[in-house]
Amino acid sequence: MTILQGILLGILQGVAEFLPISSSGHLTIAQNLFNLEEVPLLFDVFLHLATLAAVCLFFRKKIWNLLKCFGRWITRRPISENTTVDTEDLLSGSDELGRKTIIAIILSTIVTGAIGVVTSKLIPELPVKIICCGFLVTSALLILSAILEKRHSAKTESNTCGLTKKQALFIGLMQGIGTLPGISRSGSTISGALFCGVDRKAAGEYSFIISIPAILGAFILELKDLGEVTESVGLLPLLFGCLSAFIVGYLSLALLMKTIRKGKLQWFACYLIPVAILGLIFLK
Repeated sequence: MTILQGILLGILQGVAEFLPISSSGHLTIAQNLFNLEEVPLLFDVFLHLATLAAVCLFFRKKIWNLLKCFGRWITRRPISENTTVDTEDLLSGSDELGRKTIIAIILSTIVTGAIGVVTSKLIPELPVKIICCGFLVTSALLILSAILEKRHSAKTESNTCGLTKKQALFIGLMQGIGTLPGISRSGSTISGALFCGVDRKAAGEYSFIISIPAILGAFILELKDLGEVTESVGLLPLLFGCLSAFIVGYLSLALLMKTIRKGKLQWFACYLIPVAILGLIFLK
């Protein structure tokens, strides 16, 4: 792999990881077009780690609030009535909301992990045309979530009591489905949250916060290929690919959060549907 190819794959990862268009699916297709058939899965995971760093930077305040809440929880410090409550923050605006979010993260991660163990064995075997079908599935999820979210918001007020256990389990299931190439992790997870009636902003934030343990878990599972990455990819293409993924990923995340707040997530289906059709026709 050349440095330029590493940078291009990093840019693609940075865009596709956060925008609901499936980063793993796009990376697989790009590697197919570049004739990079022998790239180990761990290279993709390294790019995911770079975008994970962008998530931690973007949501650093919220993550820090959750960590502090978790610290108070495990030390059995009671919830103080004098603690400042941020009514705009449905995930960590108070200790009570923070504890519910932490429980939700644990439940979602368990479900995703169980599914991910199975799908990780299927990923290398999926042909490109199946990945294109995954793009169509993602498109359907985005469109359906937009329709249901509008109907839900018209009938009831958004949940301001934090995430429930049932919502966490369902979102974890949707994130597990999103581990398949062609099905966007962010798209399926955010859609799943909207299906459950979660507030738009909280749905987007929660989707990326629960990606942290999911990506770290995938990295640990693929560590056995560490030596293979430096041999088949090279150190410089890997470094430049990760750097470009981090920078572009941060910008893409900022764009997506604005799109989610506007309730325009279905716009990305306008890109995925023609790409999927072209892929089914021309790719082998």
